Amino acid sequence: MSAAAGIVVVGMSAAGTAAAEGLRRGGYDGPLTLISEETRLPYERPPLSKAVLAGDGPPDSEAGGDPGHLEQRLSLDVRLGVRATALDVPARRLTLGTGEELDCTAVVVATGVRPRRLPGTEGVAGVHVLRTLDDALALRKDLVAGGPVAVVGGGVLGTEVAAAARGLGLDVTLITVDDQPMAPVLGGSLGLLIAHEHRRHGVRVRTGRTVTGLLTAGGRVAGVHLDGQELVPADVVVLAVGSVPATDWLAGSGLDLTDGVGCDAFCAAAPGVFAAGDVARWWHPRYGRTMRVEHRMNASEQGTVVARNVLASLGVIDAPPTAYAPVPYFWSDQYGWRMQAYGVTAGADRVEVLRADPGTPDRPPKMLALYGDRDLARGAVSIGLRPAGTRALRAVAAGPTDWGRALDAARTASNGNW
Repeated sequence: MSAAAGIVVVGMSAAGTAAAEGLRRGGYDGPLTLISEETRLPYERPPLSKAVLAGDGPPDSEAGGDPGHLEQRLSLDVRLGVRATALDVPARRLTLGTGEELDCTAVVVATGVRPRRLPGTEGVAGVHVLRTLDDALALRKDLVAGGPVAVVGGGVLGTEVAAAARGLGLDVTLITVDDQPMAPVLGGSLGLLIAHEHRRHGVRVRTGRTVTGLLTAGGRVAGVHLDGQELVPADVVVLAVGSVPATDWLAGSGLDLTDGVGCDAFCAAAPGVFAAGDVARWWHPRYGRTMRVEHRMNASEQGTVVARNVLASLGVIDAPPTAYAPVPYFWSDQYGWRMQAYGVTAGADRVEVLRADPGTPDRPPKMLALYGDRDLARGAVSIGLRPAGTRALRAVAAGPTDWGRALDAARTASNGNW
């Protein structure tokens, strides 16, 4: 027997919570259910690789209090520690790990991503991934115990973890298969600047290297084997080698699950089924391509737009659906400086570096670059630029903007704003 559940949001991090908030603010007063595999209330994920590892404490809950407080504030049914296992799309019937079936007016998929692991690393003590608060607290405990740390993966997460571990005074090695840390996002020249910053702070950086296995002793990691027969001693290993969309429970649903849940420009995957956050791959009308963005700002913004489009589809509001066309944005905090990136930078055919000054003991680095193709700038990245300058960069990335005009705008933005 299935139960009528109204609108159901599967996943209760930033995207799912924003969707639930948006549904209530938009005037939906029917049954609303939030389902989460985690047993914790919603919390901010960006601090996990920064403040939590540094020992500043767990991130504040977005809801505050306990599940009852969240239920009362939004008048909804909160299901913590419950996994969705299947979705009958035509019937909009959701099956839970408890065996319960829910008949849904609409479904919002906001299940996020799962960290990738390397073969042979499951169950080895001292080997960590970082996605949840529990992951961060377990890693923090091992870091406090001391000993050398190896971080595998040179993307945003890997470099942030390496910086946090080094801030604790630990011996840290950062290992990446790329030519430089963050090179797929920033390009080689600015990746070299990031590598310089880590080395300047005492991190050993191994670029262009592949992990071939682990050295273990008594069931605990003792080192990382690299190609070329190099052994990196490590009592703690952090795997930051990417993630996969959490769509396994949707297998057989008929939805497009190629790199996330495939959606149209309105974030609809099928009639009555929407997706938001890290798991959603949607048609971006501004850039004329499909995109899937794994960043905090996108999750909350997309969840809010999805809520509005659910309400429009149900006739709760008398308005057409809204195409989701944000300017992608992410930031990264390392060693006291903040990187900010707008638009599309990964895979750019053209990168023009306007400034790339390495840091010194007295000041952080300064960086400014444009990204795009031969004719159009589609993204921009900066370190050390003041807010007035970064706002101008956002406008450049929002265009996309003619390359010459983008260069002029970036130069103007940087004048007096460092």
